[in-house]
Amino acid sequence: MRPKHFLNFDNFSKEELSQIIDRAIEIKSKSESSNIFEKKTLGLIFQKHSTRTRVSFEVAMNKLGGNTIFLSSSELQMSRGEPIPDTAKVLSSMVDAIVVRNDSHDELTLFSENSSVPVINGLTDLFHPCQILADLMTFKEKNNSDVLKKVCWIGDGNNVCNSYIEAASKFNFQISIFCPEGCEPYQPLLDNAKDFITLASSKDEALDKAQIVTTDVWTSMNNESSSKERKKVFKNFFVEEEDMNLAEDNAIFLHCLPAHRGEEISFTMLEDPKSMVWNQAENRLHAQQSLLEFLLTN
Repeated sequence: MRPKHFLNFDNFSKEELSQIIDRAIEIKSKSESSNIFEKKTLGLIFQKHSTRTRVSFEVAMNKLGGNTIFLSSSELQMSRGEPIPDTAKVLSSMVDAIVVRNDSHDELTLFSENSSVPVINGLTDLFHPCQILADLMTFKEKNNSDVLKKVCWIGDGNNVCNSYIEAASKFNFQISIFCPEGCEPYQPLLDNAKDFITLASSKDEALDKAQIVTTDVWTSMNNESSSKERKKVFKNFFVEEEDMNLAEDNAIFLHCLPAHRGEEISFTMLEDPKSMVWNQAENRLHAQQSLLEFLLTN
């Protein structure tokens, strides 16, 4: 039987995703650890820098009684030309699950097609689904409800935004996106989820009735050479404290981090009373623990 991979939300039902989120909240509330994955090993393959994703997966596996092996791409024979399918076949014969953070979602898909164990997307150019699990967990935890009606996204239509769009179609909420022209999310997603997306013409429109207000850095990893130009393009696409007054009364502010204060957010936005960013960051740990349980025990 082929393993179930977590590359995006495509092959997961709303019920499965809700199960993972609910279990993450339970794990957090009970400060759970266990030995269910004793003698199991999680492989971590990272082409890009990471703080929250790497640490959360390493600690999550440790709390489940397992071990991790971290491999940067430069340490693998793939960096010397070994085909991705060959690496996937070998590594999946030795470990029990693999987290991959890389530049190309197509390459991640190819890796998963040749893996005999679950493969988890730790971030690609197109999607960052693990982040959205933590975000939805944070919303439900704060509001004691999973009835999310609207998300406001301000800034670049990047991989995190793409995963929000996928989540919108799964959980039946609206996402209003305020981004510069030419920086819209992945076009096939826009075409396939038209009923759930609004490309807002103003920040005020995007914020109206939003329960989650969220953003990301103006320049994604590996695109730093374009930072100067993007600062000009994105100068009006930021979130500050006053913006939260235009959202719902119970709205929360989220940011996947790292944040650039004075760019996509004001200098004090992370400390605003409506900011749940630090809870959101911690929830990566609990969401990863729940995800690993789901993939390796179902």
